[in-house]
Amino acid sequence: MALTQRLEFRQSQSLVMTPQLMQAIKLLQLSNLDLTTFVEEELERNPLLERANDEAGGGEVPSEAGQFSDGDEAGGQGDGNGDSFGDDGFGGSAEAFEPGQEEWMSKDLGTRAEIEQTLDTGLDNVFSEEPAEAAARNAQDAAPSVYTEWGGGASGDEDYNLEAFVAAEMTLADHLAEQLSVAFTAPAQRMIGQYLIDLVDEAGYLPPDLGQAAERLGASQQDVEDVLAVLQKFDPPGVCARNLSECLAIQLRELDRYDPAMQALVEHLDLLAKRDIASLRKLCGVDDEDIADMIGEIRRLNPKPGMKFGSARLQTMVPDVYVRPGPDGGWHVELNSDTLPRVLVNQTYYSELSKKIGKDGDKSYFTDALQNATWLVRALDQRARTILKVATEIVRQQDGFFTHGVAHLRPLNLKAVADAIQMHESTVSRVTANKYMATNRGTFELKYFFTASIASADGGEAHSAEAVRHHIKQLIDAEEPTAILSDDTIVERLRASGIDIARRTVAKYREAMRIPSSVQRRRDKQSALGNVLSTAMSDRSRNTEPA
Repeated sequence: MALTQRLEFRQSQSLVMTPQLMQAIKLLQLSNLDLTTFVEEELERNPLLERANDEAGGGEVPSEAGQFSDGDEAGGQGDGNGDSFGDDGFGGSAEAFEPGQEEWMSKDLGTRAEIEQTLDTGLDNVFSEEPAEAAARNAQDAAPSVYTEWGGGASGDEDYNLEAFVAAEMTLADHLAEQLSVAFTAPAQRMIGQYLIDLVDEAGYLPPDLGQAAERLGASQQDVEDVLAVLQKFDPPGVCARNLSECLAIQLRELDRYDPAMQALVEHLDLLAKRDIASLRKLCGVDDEDIADMIGEIRRLNPKPGMKFGSARLQTMVPDVYVRPGPDGGWHVELNSDTLPRVLVNQTYYSELSKKIGKDGDKSYFTDALQNATWLVRALDQRARTILKVATEIVRQQDGFFTHGVAHLRPLNLKAVADAIQMHESTVSRVTANKYMATNRGTFELKYFFTASIASADGGEAHSAEAVRHHIKQLIDAEEPTAILSDDTIVERLRASGIDIARRTVAKYREAMRIPSSVQRRRDKQSALGNVLSTAMSDRSRNTEPA
């Protein structure tokens, strides 16, 4: 075969991931908090980007908002001359009710006798203080005219933040550190104590093995144990324990109830979890009444003493989409404008710079900045439109959920929504990531509405997995203490309701909802029933005792 050179033209298509396309894909899957952070970074980096204020038209109010506003209905009543009312709602300004300063100063008050007759008292009673003393007292009692005198900001300021007035929460580590500074005076003991406090988790527990602590601190194991014994006496009771038994034992010692019988009970908490009362009664050497009282004392203790202190501040979940009932019986879907960053491209600034820039490098820099700013504005707009389109289709597909509840949630996958709005499944997957929808039944993540399907027993319409889980929970909540439903019984009842499901699927859904097995539920409910009956019997015997 001879090797030759030749020219050839070929036409082909390929998908090239441009930086702008990569940016649009990145913005699509960001949450509202991450998006705000990204836009703030772009505003600092790009000189041609600026934040749009409300006067520039950034805060547009949807036309449908009037359907849900009670103020519009109230404002529509009357003679229709709404513009005649002032800001205070009285048809005029506040100054209209006060006499003018010139009129007051020019008015003749008359003689001293006339003034006293008008005031019905002597002038000594009216002006009893000296002018200097009165001025000093008025200045002392006067409230600050604006909030800035208290160290905050005026309420009309854009930077006014109510979170600045929230007091810092006392954490468990801070609470223990304050007690540490009082309990120890030796620097070595304080260092060991502070190291152990840093190891305490949010529930108030230490790691089971503290051998590495002695090695890292260069101290003996006995020194660490001595410091630990003091730390375990700190408030709250039970803190710095290494396991649940030690935590309960510390609290019982604090209550002076850690006798040998209680010690045996605390050391065998596994039997208490299994409701093996007979074995516990034998180990503790007590009767039925005493073992019931001891178990009641254990239940009144706090297994997680550190949880009463504030830990990391929880971030409030802000919905991206609102779903409200429409006037025609349907559902109105709108974006949360507060989560949408509003930025503009400063074309005027770019025009002025383009006339004064002479270097090619500077021109290239501002040209790229203009292009990036334009693409960012378009990407933000496209992101908002895509989220609204996907959310609207989800509401249309899951109309039964919004009307009747979780039991009417339909099986739904990404492909069904993608085909309906003519987009790719990956786009729908990115849109539903880290996005939330506020509905009349609560706030849900968009991925919540995508559930697997479970076949129907009679060959009808498939059931949603979330609806089946809700049905299982309803059956278990309604069961009687004397008739606990096993997984096989739940399967039979679900099949009678038209849901074809396997026993292992029921067990998986039950464990996902943290519902114990039928054996454990029988023990729990019978124990609770026994406690109720014993309490009722004791109350009855107390009431029948002779006076």
